[in-house]
Amino acid sequence: MSHPPSPTPLTSDPTPGNAAKTAAVIEVTAKGLKAGSIGIGPTVALGLAAVAPAYSLAVTLGFVVLAVGASTPAAFLLGFVPILFTALAFRDLNKEMPDCGGVFVWITRAFGPTAGWFLGGWVPQMATFIAGAAVAQVATTYLLTFFGLAAIAAQPLAVAAIACGLIVLSAWIAARGIELSAWVQYALIGLQLVALGGFCVAGFAAMATGNSGEGAEKPGLEWFNPFASGDMSGLVSGVILCLFIYWGWDALIAVNEETTDRKGTPGTAVVITTVILLFFYVMTATAAVGFAGTVSITDPETVSDVLSVLGPQATGDVFGQVIVLAVGLSALAALLTVAVSTPRTWLSMGTYGALPKATTKMHPRRGTPTTSIAWWALITIAITLGLTAISADFIGLAILSVGLMIAAYYAATALASVLYFLPLMRSSASALLLKGILPGLGALLMIGAFTYSAVDMLSPEYAGKSWLGIGAVFWIGIGALAAGLLVTAILRTKLRRFFSGETIPRGNVTTRHELSSILNNETEA
Repeated sequence: MSHPPSPTPLTSDPTPGNAAKTAAVIEVTAKGLKAGSIGIGPTVALGLAAVAPAYSLAVTLGFVVLAVGASTPAAFLLGFVPILFTALAFRDLNKEMPDCGGVFVWITRAFGPTAGWFLGGWVPQMATFIAGAAVAQVATTYLLTFFGLAAIAAQPLAVAAIACGLIVLSAWIAARGIELSAWVQYALIGLQLVALGGFCVAGFAAMATGNSGEGAEKPGLEWFNPFASGDMSGLVSGVILCLFIYWGWDALIAVNEETTDRKGTPGTAVVITTVILLFFYVMTATAAVGFAGTVSITDPETVSDVLSVLGPQATGDVFGQVIVLAVGLSALAALLTVAVSTPRTWLSMGTYGALPKATTKMHPRRGTPTTSIAWWALITIAITLGLTAISADFIGLAILSVGLMIAAYYAATALASVLYFLPLMRSSASALLLKGILPGLGALLMIGAFTYSAVDMLSPEYAGKSWLGIGAVFWIGIGALAAGLLVTAILRTKLRRFFSGETIPRGNVTTRHELSSILNNETEA
């Protein structure tokens, strides 16, 4: 195993004495990753796989329909707005600071090490750990069902044991190299898009030939009007569900140092990924509602697993089983993406002194953070077994709480972009719009989603479980955030170089005019 060199502090101090450092515009410390290993295609595949579109639609679409009815396509369109604005922030920040630590580095740069460690480190990592444990079990359940082993899928201990095996498999693939991981994701995401596309074609064909389900209606323009339902409360609930169904695309930022153009490729991939998701989500929602109707979709037997129920009805038993397989492999693909992205975040944090040095150990030939990957697998297995031991449905409650964490770190990233690029906003109207107004609106919408969700989760009726008269999901989500604040406070006394701002000092970008003046003054001197 080899260790990367000690980190060179990031700086953009706009003073003549630091002009040389400023001109470098935040060059990233070498970490041992294999630069130039993947291009735009594999990067987009990793981003799509992290979202798990087939699984996300299967388990969420019914609840969106329950909230907004036939306006479900509009909810997906409206929910995409803050996602797009946030994606612009990710694109611009990656271009300026292409580090595999992503939000950890960016938030630290804009708001300081305490905010960076908590909002850029703890919060997204807790979200991915909970989600990782959930998708491991989901993949197990669906794959067992596909192979006719539903009796085993009903045994929590058996499911947990097989899920742990899938976690180990994902870690092994991730450790073998980014190229293998990318090709596996190509296959897995390809099957998902084929399955979703086949469902859409079958659904629209049924509508065209009059073979839709009883009570179904043909799509109209009002389906794409967010305010056609007249139920603002339902619309807000539906949009919040849609916000979180898009979550995961930012995982591709973790491989930015291994792409062919680390400043350009990941940012472009972020935008492409979110647009692809929008297309498939809106088309699938329209096909599902038009084929089956809102009453059928919200039936208790269908609402929590729409694609597995409607898929065979729309496409026939054979292709319907392909859809079931795609949902299971969708969850497995998301698990593999977490095995790739999370250890790279730890690698960055360790490089800058925000985690122990052991997290920076790399495989000398494969260019993968093998020590961090091993720790990821062990922690995810422990969480999976722990949650299973507490309650068979505890993971379901925990995954609902992830929404709070997503909204928190997405909002922080968008605000970090606004603050970091603040000096550039006077340079042009486009800079003001793309680097200021739109990311700022994205942050406000995410903060609104966080607040609305937190208040909603306070209700003892939320998700059907409560502790001390407050919804259990609220306790889990707020509890995870509170624990993060405590851990951050403790680590401030342990990781002094990072928390003193020595490795990643605060600061924002200088304008081109200021940078040119600094460099000219340096040359004249």
